[in-house]
Amino acid sequence: MEQISNIQVVPCASSNYLRPFTVRYSQNGTKKSWDFMRTHDSVSVLIFNTTSHCFVLVKQFRPAVYMCEWEKSTPPPPQPEGAQGEEACLAPAPDEPPAPGEGQEGEAVSGRPDQPPASAGVTFELCAGLVDKPDLSLEEIARQEVLEECGYDVPVAKLRRITSFRSGVGVTGAKQTMFYAEVSDEDRVSDGGGKPQEGELIEVVKVPLHEAMTFAYDESIPKTMGVIFSFIWFHSNMSPKYKISTNV
Repeated sequence: MEQISNIQVVPCASSNYLRPFTVRYSQNGTKKSWDFMRTHDSVSVLIFNTTSHCFVLVKQFRPAVYMCEWEKSTPPPPQPEGAQGEEACLAPAPDEPPAPGEGQEGEAVSGRPDQPPASAGVTFELCAGLVDKPDLSLEEIARQEVLEECGYDVPVAKLRRITSFRSGVGVTGAKQTMFYAEVSDEDRVSDGGGKPQEGELIEVVKVPLHEAMTFAYDESIPKTMGVIFSFIWFHSNMSPKYKISTNV
């Protein structure tokens, strides 16, 4: 069980992973504006172990998911009469970057009686990673993620591209490219788990093939859309090869 404590929400003054902006434009003569985040594209990999006939997923605590659950369980603080909301998603000017946390205090939220358990922020996901290495191909990045997160050494040539799609179209518009990889127990060279030195705390989990579709549609199991879509893709394209039903 994850132990989450000492939670504090602070302004994101700078980040290596995302930047908020507001774009103003005219569409068919109508002036509009939209807040968005500039972030990295990503890759994900559906891993199927042919030795044990199971899918290999990762399970980890996601702060963003946890804070969504926390905010739903916490009533908003009362606003002073006549108070105006702050303008959202204004990016700092490129030549005037603010110092991290400059002039702003964090909001301590840990220890409240209505605080959700840590499990509220844990999700099941495909092995995945950011496209942040310009010298590597998407396949090479995917191979690295499979090795680091799940412990399998998969040659690039054995990665099959499933498709690519836009995720978070209302906020980020980033592209994710999804791959499929078949592995065996012989391909496992480590326990995986990500890079603890980079703050990754990843648990490798297995979902038996015959339970996959039940797992995908079970709303009580927190998971990404990538898991659901990739299981459906496997059911449509690969399950006849193994002559095992993946029906619910």
